[in-house]
Amino acid sequence: MDNSLIIALDFANRKEVEQFLQSFKSQELFVKVGMELFYQEGPDIVHYLKENGHRIFLDLKLHDIPNTVKSAMKGLAKLECDLVNVHAAGGKEMMRAALEGLEEGTGAGRKRPACIAVTQLTSTSEEQMNKEQLIPGPLKQSVLHYAAITKEAGLDGVVCSAWEAAEIRENLGEKFHTVTPGIRMPEDNTGDQKRIATPEFARSAGVTSIVVGRSITRSIDPVKSYDKWIEAWRGVQL
Repeated sequence: MDNSLIIALDFANRKEVEQFLQSFKSQELFVKVGMELFYQEGPDIVHYLKENGHRIFLDLKLHDIPNTVKSAMKGLAKLECDLVNVHAAGGKEMMRAALEGLEEGTGAGRKRPACIAVTQLTSTSEEQMNKEQLIPGPLKQSVLHYAAITKEAGLDGVVCSAWEAAEIRENLGEKFHTVTPGIRMPEDNTGDQKRIATPEFARSAGVTSIVVGRSITRSIDPVKSYDKWIEAWRGVQL
């Protein structure tokens, strides 16, 4: 998962996904399947992507009582995705239950999916957190707290913004993954994201993986845009 660029397949259906992936021919990608796509297409979309050799981040952000999350993860493990997630706000007991479900659902001889927890969404501002979630103090403090309990629960990392990644890395170690959405080129529209950063900043902060959506998926030339992002993210000329 290190140094990965994950493409968010925020499409309405499989047909749109197929049209997008045609541009990449046989190139293997790391892609994210979120709620919008999974709730329309179900497990079949995961099977299709796996059959075509792609790595998959199944981004369903589970958040429920521990037993329910455990049972759900046991089922999701059978899809053999590379990465899944929960909400850290569900607490350590729930996160531990998620891991138990993944381990029970992973077939013999296979590696369980990596599991990370969402701290604060990158669309959430400090003002929203203070007023709507009734969590006082700086937003970074909340993110760092959620990251700490996520590691205590035994998960592999967190979803955070690039602005918190360096401190998480410093406090929790280099092996604790930081996956960051809200990454934009300087010329990009920010959309509904609040805590955005450039790929160069994310790299300098020691981010493990970045998630990029519309800048690639809505591009006139997705392959060219993807290559441009890879160059900026990895700091290399293709």
